[in-house]
This record gives sequence, structure tokens and C-alpha cells, in this order.
Amino acid sequence: MAKYVCTVCGYVYDEGEGDLANGVEPGTRFEDVPEDWVCPVCGVNKDQFEKQD
Repeated sequence: MAKYVCTVCGYVYDEGEGDLANGVEPGTRFEDVPEDWVCPVCGVNKDQFEKQD
């Protein structure tokens, strides 16, 4: 599963772990995360994330 990094604060969204505290189940692909989801650390939108190589 892929990981996506917040370009503002460095938070890593791991598709395998999801973000249970904010209603995103483990295994949720980043493109399937709701559009209104924001970085749990700094609050920026999904468009501020980049896929980690």
C-alpha cells in the first residue's frame, strides 16, 4: 500500500493504517479518502499531499 506525505508538516498517510481517529478505515486508498478529510496534524486539504516513493 502507498504512503502520502503532507508537504506542509510531514505527516504520513499510510493506506494500510488509514486514519481511524478521523473515520478513515485501514486499507483505504488515498484517492478514496473523503474530499473533506484534512491532515490530522496541520489541517491542510488532500491536495497538499504527495505520494511517497
